Amino acid sequence: MATYNKRGYKPKTTEEKQVNVEEESTTAEVFNALDESASKTEDFVAKNQKYIFIIIGIVALVVLGSLGYKEFISSPKQASAMNDMFQAQKYFDQAVTGVKKDSLYNLALNGGEGKFGMLDIIEEYSGTPSANLANYYAGTAYLRLKDYKNAVEYLGNFDSEDEILAPLAKGNIGDAFVQLNQKEDALGYYVEAAEMRDNEYTTPMYLFKAGTIALDLGQSDKALSYFKRIKEDYSNSSEAAQVEVFIGRAEVLANK
Repeated sequence: MATYNKRGYKPKTTEEKQVNVEEESTTAEVFNALDESASKTEDFVAKNQKYIFIIIGIVALVVLGSLGYKEFISSPKQASAMNDMFQAQKYFDQAVTGVKKDSLYNLALNGGEGKFGMLDIIEEYSGTPSANLANYYAGTAYLRLKDYKNAVEYLGNFDSEDEILAPLAKGNIGDAFVQLNQKEDALGYYVEAAEMRDNEYTTPMYLFKAGTIALDLGQSDKALSYFKRIKEDYSNSSEAAQVEVFIGRAEVLANK
């Protein structure tokens, strides 16, 4: 059982005196070791203080720089990017729903009325979420303008965790590769788009596209698996309404 001695306690027996001497000796050794260690540390600091201060300064600059960048550069830069991007988004939306699609998509890309286009946003605000989103808009605009190589480039630069936009970007790359007659590449992107998220909109849409391209490539077994998955897992989708015909076609080709 652990015990303690009150202040002023004096050992009475020879055994207690011996223990006391040993304890004092041990304590002295500990303090001597600490003094020696402290002395070595002081010597090291004295000899290397220039380098230590440099290292501390660098660490401080990195920390403060990171905080300062976020507070005074990154956040204001993103706010400015969103403001400059507004008109380009408006042109894009008008192109989707309007009649003068080509001219509106070009305005969305290159700007108009003294306002930035998506390409300007990408260049001027590199590294911001707005520049990332502008890659999606630019790639999709190029796809609609039948500039398929640029569509692949800009859509490939877009990175997102969004439930809908992420698979749409991959699927749009697949559409571009179909037009470039690179059907194997298109199939790969359609499958990737279908597997990225599980929802009633993009998943059956890209499973269906993957199935039709697989049929065209003579890969009827793959096509059949994609079509059956639509029937079994996405029976309420628009693709499910016509998938029976394609299942029949794939089964005929698979059995040849």
